[in-house]
Amino acid sequence: MSTYDVINPATEKLVTTIEHLDLSGTDAVIARAAKAFETWRHVAPGERGKMLRRFADVVAEHKEELAQLEIANSGHTRGNALWEVDNVVNVLTYYSAAPERLFGRQIPVPGGIDVTFKEPLGVVAVIVPWNFPMPIAGWGFAPALAAGNTVVLKPAEYTPLTAMKLGELALLAGIPEGVFNVLPGKGSVIGARFVTHPAVRKVVFTGSTEVGKSIMAGCADQVKRVTLELGGKSSNIIFADADIAKAAASAPGSVFDNAGQDCCARSRILIQKSAFDTFMEHFEVAVKKFRVEDPSLATADMGPLISKKQFDAVSSFLDEPVAFTGSAPTGAGYWMAPTVLLPKNTQARSWREEVFGPVVSVMTFEDEAEGIAMANDSEYGLSGSIWTRDVGRALRVSRAIETGNLSVNSHSSVRFWTPFGGFKQSGLGRELGPDALDSFTEVKNVFISND
Repeated sequence: MSTYDVINPATEKLVTTIEHLDLSGTDAVIARAAKAFETWRHVAPGERGKMLRRFADVVAEHKEELAQLEIANSGHTRGNALWEVDNVVNVLTYYSAAPERLFGRQIPVPGGIDVTFKEPLGVVAVIVPWNFPMPIAGWGFAPALAAGNTVVLKPAEYTPLTAMKLGELALLAGIPEGVFNVLPGKGSVIGARFVTHPAVRKVVFTGSTEVGKSIMAGCADQVKRVTLELGGKSSNIIFADADIAKAAASAPGSVFDNAGQDCCARSRILIQKSAFDTFMEHFEVAVKKFRVEDPSLATADMGPLISKKQFDAVSSFLDEPVAFTGSAPTGAGYWMAPTVLLPKNTQARSWREEVFGPVVSVMTFEDEAEGIAMANDSEYGLSGSIWTRDVGRALRVSRAIETGNLSVNSHSSVRFWTPFGGFKQSGLGRELGPDALDSFTEVKNVFISND
């Protein structure tokens, strides 16, 4: 069994060493989950909901411990880490109401009655990325458990600590053994086995588009269900009639939050040409105010990047013209100052590729049609923002942008009670809200004859 050293990205110091599961260990956990499914699926809906509410309560009771783990493991700011624990609590609470509301239908037919049932799939595998380890884990396991499935969850190698703690808290809350399982290890071992193991009936993956495509191709062999939440290159489209000062003040948070390591990051700013100078004047002030500091401080707006590898990858984008930068600590840690680029054209790497770091590119557009065309000129379609005081324009542009989640005059894309997911190569399926349950059940149709 191999091990992995978890490093604090703010200090580069060792946090702890984690044992990784091998192939036989992975198979053993999947077998336990398959066995547990035989009883978990038959737990009364009200009882299953009660267990999930207890799970939510136990997570809330360990809020500070989980937040401290995420600060040390992921370099998340204290404010973000506390919000992330709350998100797990809220998602569990939301889906705790689902078991009693997995409604089928009665469909009129001649000669009898026709009814549908929403049946659980079986063992559901959840593969979690390193950028938001707690919330994205919860987005997968909470609806899966609520629908009567058992779960095998693989956290990212960089960030296993909060997922492992959530696995302990599930048992403490009374979730039966084998129902919710956390498997730390390599994607090439555990993730690959999720794809090939016949007892795993669905894979939920959040991560890069490249890896998502390989998982989707592998799952085709067994016609295995997938939900994919992949890359993004989202646009922040600001029209001249908008509240420019407000749009500029909020723009840093929309792209530099979590050091830009966010698939929803509005890493392309499209500003109508007549408002460019005014916007950039306000934007520079906002960027320079954005506090990049020790993430354990309550005042921190941004912490470090997750690793040296990620720091180097993001640094490769900094060869384009720079408008201005913010500030960042020096010394130990994978720190990078928020950076605003002015790419020469729409073929620039920073404009087309997902940077996944605190880097934003700014370009201008002439009119509504050009702004829409520039925003849609991407293989991705996950999120985005539109700033305008014109209600008609807000509606027209919202319908025209090829993306799964949009905010008008704000940057909020993710609420636990509304659906989340991408268009084009940003993903497949929907998480959160009422739609997620459809991804964790199959519809069974039953006709009962009058005879």
